[in-house]
Amino acid sequence: MSTLRHRRAAFAGGFIALFFAAALITACGMLMDTGLRSHVAPERYAAAPIIVSGDPDAHLVKDDGDRKSKPNTARGRIAASLTGRVQAVPGVRSVVPEVTVPAVIGGSPVDGHGWESAGLARTVLKEGRAPAAAGEIVVGATAGHAVGTDVTVLNPLGTGTYRVVGVTGQAPGNPSVFFSSEEARRLTAARPGLTVIGVWPAPGASVDDTADAVRAAVRGTGATVHTGTDRGRAEFPDSGSARVKLVSMGAALGGTSLIVALLAVVGTFGLMLQQRERELALLRAIAATPRQLRRMIGREAALLGLGATVPGAAAGLFLGSRLHAAFADLDAIPGNLPPVTGPVPPLVAVAVTVAAAWLAARIAARRITRLRPVEALGEAALAPPRTPWFRLAAGLVVLAGAVVLTFVLASVHSERGSGPLTPLTALAFATAVGLLGPVLTRLAIPPVTLPLRFSGAVAGLAAANLRAGARRLAAVIAPLTLMVALGSTLLFAETTIDEAAASQAGAGNVADYAAGPAVPGPAADALRKVPGVRTVTEVLHTRVRAANTPYSAQGVTPGGLANTMDLDVRSGSLNDFGDGTMAAREGLGMKVGDKASFAMADGTHVTLRVVAVYHRGLGFGDLTLPHSLVAAHVDVPMGTALISAPGVRGDALKSAVAAYPGLGLHARTDAPARPSGSAVNYLSLAMIVAFAALSAANALAMATAGRVRELAMFRLAGGTRRQVLRMLRWETLTAVLVAAVLGTAIAYATLNAFSTGMTGSAEPHVPIVGLLAIIGGMGALAVLATTLPARLALRRPPADAIGARE
Repeated sequence: MSTLRHRRAAFAGGFIALFFAAALITACGMLMDTGLRSHVAPERYAAAPIIVSGDPDAHLVKDDGDRKSKPNTARGRIAASLTGRVQAVPGVRSVVPEVTVPAVIGGSPVDGHGWESAGLARTVLKEGRAPAAAGEIVVGATAGHAVGTDVTVLNPLGTGTYRVVGVTGQAPGNPSVFFSSEEARRLTAARPGLTVIGVWPAPGASVDDTADAVRAAVRGTGATVHTGTDRGRAEFPDSGSARVKLVSMGAALGGTSLIVALLAVVGTFGLMLQQRERELALLRAIAATPRQLRRMIGREAALLGLGATVPGAAAGLFLGSRLHAAFADLDAIPGNLPPVTGPVPPLVAVAVTVAAAWLAARIAARRITRLRPVEALGEAALAPPRTPWFRLAAGLVVLAGAVVLTFVLASVHSERGSGPLTPLTALAFATAVGLLGPVLTRLAIPPVTLPLRFSGAVAGLAAANLRAGARRLAAVIAPLTLMVALGSTLLFAETTIDEAAASQAGAGNVADYAAGPAVPGPAADALRKVPGVRTVTEVLHTRVRAANTPYSAQGVTPGGLANTMDLDVRSGSLNDFGDGTMAAREGLGMKVGDKASFAMADGTHVTLRVVAVYHRGLGFGDLTLPHSLVAAHVDVPMGTALISAPGVRGDALKSAVAAYPGLGLHARTDAPARPSGSAVNYLSLAMIVAFAALSAANALAMATAGRVRELAMFRLAGGTRRQVLRMLRWETLTAVLVAAVLGTAIAYATLNAFSTGMTGSAEPHVPIVGLLAIIGGMGALAVLATTLPARLALRRPPADAIGARE
């Protein structure tokens, strides 16, 4: 307690590192907690106490026989005949069936329903009347269409013009329009069945008892029954996958953040104890035992940790809520999935960070506390000539582990596997640099400082300081290296994948035109009838899930596929592609002739035979499936169309689809493009790199603040303030140079392995501007973190500074 009171400045760096470490871990834990416990409340279905829908989960069986359930990304349909069965259940007062029609009005997607299901959301007409005939429609107040006007609706069956006969108030949920019940059922011919059945219990019957009775009645039909907040899963099919995504993002981000935080805390406490070696040596000289010193240092770390991590964890709750909002703004998760603020993430963050601080302090104090009293005083006066053997051994073990990870990374061909492994590999190399830092510094400093020795007195003095202070320099270089290595790895892994995907999509798209974004089947048929058109390939994007992994997939019409799309087939042939078959990208472990089973987007299980293995999976998806199969199991069976029409003018094609407003026709483009989550990944990257940068700046500021007496002695020897600052800048820029080389080497080794596994080429895409920006930002941060504390230290008269208490 006395040390903490009288050395507040010395412990400030540790406080900052622990504060932000706890905040970062709490924020990541909050994301995971939200994914595990949050639920989307029903909006459109809020009026119905019980909802019967298709199963929102896919049920899979792994190779070892274990069963697992994963959320679907599309709504499952239920048979219309279930309406009568549910109505006949004792305790049921009334039921309301709902059909859903995917539609586009004025370029905006909407959900169309039959008017009979308006009661599910207590929809109220503001003006007009309910639709009764096939050509009538009711729109929402925000649509901007007045009663009596006509609107053109694009739907899977084609297009139709409807007269607006009513306008509803602001209804909750997705934008909706209402057709007559008969018209809505006609428009669902492409994918028949009901979306949900709303159920109201009879007077006096409880919701739970009625739900149990309904559940028994629909058992074996594939339908599921929902009450309370669970009704939101039936209304928002993407909420389940969003929760899984939050858990995976929180785990990956939290795991990386935890390792970065541990490295930062260990480095900070190591630097703090370096600056206190004289004090600890004096305690040894006056009979303090090694055990007493270790207990004192451990308790200091624990007290400092509690003081820093409690407010840090509170700040982490705010950071977690802002991250949640940012992910919602980027459409990574639904905006109506509320964040969960619970006690577990901050408690775990405090416990982990305090334990890390205690362990880091005990490890850092190991060398000085094991020395004999007289040796301790000598060690404090002069830096030890060699690195402790256990540190060298640990560094070599970690380095060997990092090399093994690079070989493993080069053999991983899926983003699901390479995602967490890539930063882990870079962090392993950075940890090895931190452990072997003194040795690497002694090897790197002589050649690097050679030019400084002949660049004037101030630069020569900086070179001498660098050679004499290898341990201190190593403590500064380690966080700077981590910042460059981690930032470059995370940033350029994204650019490597995006560049490869764009390149593959550009090379593989051999069509003359592309139409979209929502092309119904009749519009594609109209394009096929234009003279000179060779092939029209309809394309739908989806995700499917096998027992052990999810896959991105495209559904394409088989006829004439080679005229519009070149997948770069490596084995098999797309001539055999059609119903019951599929093509897979190489690296997934599938061979021609294999049969693969997986669940479609709505949870329906299918088994297909592989007829081709292709290379351009990053540009076109892991799997290529028949268009008819995908269209039957997605919510919106309207996608893009690739058109092979050599010599055909675009005006002729536009005329063919003139009756389909909202369809764009473009000359050869890079569609279909690979869906990218780069914005979310860049946000996560920015947060981790910002913490690494903060740790680096913290270490530099601590190292400079610990040299107050040394700088005062330089002033007393005749040096000016300007010369002192120049000397520090030379030292800092030298550390930046070494860290830039080490960090770039780590990033290149990691990215080389990543690119080999993911793209088949050992040439990662590293924009030179981005690399220079990272190194330049690191350099500017390092100079600023050195100069500011130095200027504050130089304000005091040198005689006062050199005589002041440490």
